[in-house]
Amino acid sequence: MSVQDRIQEQVSSNPIVLYMKGTPQFPQCGFSATVAQILKLCGQEGYASVNVLADEEIRQGIKEYANWPTIPQLYINGEFVGGCDIVREMYENGELQEMLKSVG
Repeated sequence: MSVQDRIQEQVSSNPIVLYMKGTPQFPQCGFSATVAQILKLCGQEGYASVNVLADEEIRQGIKEYANWPTIPQLYINGEFVGGCDIVREMYENGELQEMLKSVG
């Protein structure tokens, strides 16, 4: 299975996937920590997360998958939402909370 197929499977089989450095409990970069905190504030705890530091293939592959150069990357219902700045902006204007209502 190619790395792109693995990512496609992760994104399509989980309603929320956060590709991040570290884990939601122990983020290893400030931007990843911010997105994990925003999801927590939105009442989302049991989402899928992928630690890109533990998998070099995924770390490179996810950048190509979304054509987005940075990590973290948030996916909701199979759709790429954005990185830290976009997620923060969407949280502040209420768009993220609306999007999360469609989950589960």
